Amino acid sequence: QVQLVESGGGLVQGGGSLRLSCAASGRSLSSYAMGWFRQAPGKEREFVAAISWSLGSTDYADSVKGRFTVSRDNAKKTVYLQMNSLKPEDTAVYYCASRSTFLVWSGGYYRRESTYDRWGQGTQVTVSS
Repeated sequence: QVQLVESGGGLVQGGGSLRLSCAASGRSLSSYAMGWFRQAPGKEREFVAAISWSLGSTDYADSVKGRFTVSRDNAKKTVYLQMNSLKPEDTAVYYCASRSTFLVWSGGYYRRESTYDRWGQGTQVTVSS
């Protein structure tokens, strides 16, 4: 089974930056793509970004496009979310997720929670105004 461990969350002032990491491990690591989601207090979990392991194809939510960058290090089996120009509305628990089997990249499937079959425990990001 794939295990996902997020790190890098914390408290930052508005306009600042943070980099989240998601390390994947497991006896038989099988992962086609990774996603980042977030959940703010009182709100539903929402898609942030996604990346495929093989080609590095990426997708972003409109709310973070141009500010956040998702990347991966295949050798380290780690995915990163570089967050710049942070705003108070970015405050949330951030989760990474893994999909173990192939699914076509087009069509926006990787924006859906149901696409992923493994989830991390989440890391808190708090942006002060």
